[in-house]
Amino acid sequence: MKDLFFGYGVAHSILLLCFVMGIGLFLGRFKVKGISLGSTWILFLGILMGHLGFRMDLEMLQFVKEFGLILFVFSIGLQVGPGFFQSFKSGGVKMNLLAVMNILLAVAVTYVISVISGEDLKTMTGVMSGAVTNTPGLGAAQQTFIDVATSSGTSALAAGEASGGLASAYAVAYPIGVIGVIVVILLFKAIFKIDPQKELADLKASESQVEKARRMHLMVENPAIFGRNLFDVIHEFGGGFVVSRVMKGDEILSPQADTVLNEGDKLLVVTSQKEVDKIRILFGQEVEMHQADWQEKDHNLVTRRIMVTKSELTGKKLKELGFRSAFGVSITRVIRAGVELVANPDLYIQVGDGLMCVGTLKNIENLAKRVGNSNDALNKPNLVPIFLGIVVGIIFGSIPIHFPGIPQAIKLGLAGGPLIIAILLGHFGPKYKITTYTTASANLMIREIGICMFLAAVGLGAGGNFWASIVGGGYWWILYGALITMVPLCITFIVARAFCHLNFYQICGLISGSCTNPPVLAFAQGMYGSDYTSVNYATVYPLSMFMRVLVAQLLILLAMA
Repeated sequence: MKDLFFGYGVAHSILLLCFVMGIGLFLGRFKVKGISLGSTWILFLGILMGHLGFRMDLEMLQFVKEFGLILFVFSIGLQVGPGFFQSFKSGGVKMNLLAVMNILLAVAVTYVISVISGEDLKTMTGVMSGAVTNTPGLGAAQQTFIDVATSSGTSALAAGEASGGLASAYAVAYPIGVIGVIVVILLFKAIFKIDPQKELADLKASESQVEKARRMHLMVENPAIFGRNLFDVIHEFGGGFVVSRVMKGDEILSPQADTVLNEGDKLLVVTSQKEVDKIRILFGQEVEMHQADWQEKDHNLVTRRIMVTKSELTGKKLKELGFRSAFGVSITRVIRAGVELVANPDLYIQVGDGLMCVGTLKNIENLAKRVGNSNDALNKPNLVPIFLGIVVGIIFGSIPIHFPGIPQAIKLGLAGGPLIIAILLGHFGPKYKITTYTTASANLMIREIGICMFLAAVGLGAGGNFWASIVGGGYWWILYGALITMVPLCITFIVARAFCHLNFYQICGLISGSCTNPPVLAFAQGMYGSDYTSVNYATVYPLSMFMRVLVAQLLILLAMA
């Protein structure tokens, strides 16, 4: 029993990790004036347990930390992948420029503190890595220090021991790196009098990450299409819309390719906002109607939502499946991850998509058999893409990238590589017949387990030398770390809000991503109940990770020049 509670074995390590994670999550349930640190409590409890003498095998601790971070970022990548490139086009350049500004400001503050205080720049690099919670930056800085030291005649052992000061500075500054970002969020939320619910409503209203579906009720008034069938009209004037139903007098039809359009016909069209003007010119002006008007007169047609659950349909375009010609059913919208998409003929289908169908009940039932429509199939986890994606991500993150004049190659690391591969899988997977669908609950479970493992391992690793480092003069590192964390973030927050007019959730994702700070992302999502921050976090994270690693190495080279 002594080894179980105070040893270093596997059973002790699992017991310690689960205790820290369980109690930390329990403490995260409590709020003071509506504020809770959530899963960040795991980090502080881990530091406390480490300070009290509870230890884990260092290699096992490193494995838990890295694997937990991989699970966390990979699940985020899969979640945001389908809309990642659209979000990048609609503001990603601005977001990344703000992230780079934040990173360069942190470097400037670090250098200024070193000059004014006389603190060694190498030590300040460790403080900076902790203040922005960037473990890969610390690792790169240590490796650069060892490489430069050994090339000048220092033994590898002595260089390795000397690099330990970087880790101590990192450990002391890390907690303030988490707390400082949270303080900035709460402070500027109060200064700008931000209402999270209003911000969320505004974000949903103005969301342009994907082409969301818009219904239009139109009357055919264009003489150029009188007497022509629907296929010819679409072929000549282009797609970008779906005619859901046609009303001829009191009769409602499910449109087919040979349906003839006549003057006075009323149409229910599903399109995207950018196509609205084009649709009005093509058919005619909108008329005062409601969805209920179609349902009241519609005796033969029904509307049903069916789910795509057959994996062989992944990567096929809607037009390739021929639902209208084969089943007499019109697909008006595709619901993916809670967002309604226009059923464009060139849209790639994937497992988990919901198809909004219009047709007779019998025809829709036949179509449902074709696409699967089985909830049981969706509930089964699809783990192959996850594990193989992590394999590819680790390989990708380990590829060295060489820059002229920099002796140490740059790597995206065990976090940046898997995140990028997950985003690419989520976006391009359906096109290349790779099924990446996971239920929202499964994705959340992987994400939460990952961040809990990461925070527990970081806390336990930092706790052992935490107090000794502070007593030995490291208390100044806390102040330095606070300045490195908060000064750049305050400037970035003001610029993002006052000049770039970014939404509060966008800013939360921006600052947590530019600081490569998973605990703050978890705090923002848990505190304000929205996953919108994840999209912006993933938008800036890859470049931010690369820049954090690069500037840490450059500071070491400058310090040892």
